[in-house]
This record gives sequence, structure tokens and C-alpha cells, in this order.
Amino acid sequence: MIVTVKVKPNSKQQSIAVEEDGSFTVRLQSPPVDGKANKELVKLLAKRFGVRKSQVAIRSGETSRIKRIEIPD
Repeated sequence: MIVTVKVKPNSKQQSIAVEEDGSFTVRLQSPPVDGKANKELVKLLAKRFGVRKSQVAIRSGETSRIKRIEIPD
């Protein structure tokens, strides 16, 4: 499945919220520097959906706050 994720880096706590439209808002502690926030995002989503990190792929928005993420069903 492909989900839309709005990322908020540099937050005090990590959290995942499901929005009314089915997208996710993810708060990350990492800064958006050198891919640190993307790595934290992949790790957090893998844990949330019970899959390996290698199965979570950022399909678009690598450098954007709004990303499309592919996660296996």
C-alpha cells in the first residue's frame, strides 16, 4: 500500500497520528539533515506496521515534508 505522510522534524517526541483523510502526520526528533529524518521515519513506520525497515520505501518526496511511502500489506 502507498500512504501519504506529512513529516514534522525536530519535534520533542516521536508520534504518528492518522488524519481523517487516511494520511499520516509523523513527528520526528531528528533534524532534516543528511537523511537523518528519513531514516528515523522509515524505522518508525516499520515498527508501527510490523515490517522490516528494508520493506519500507520512500517513493516520492525524499526532500519534502510531504512524502509518499510504500509499505507492504
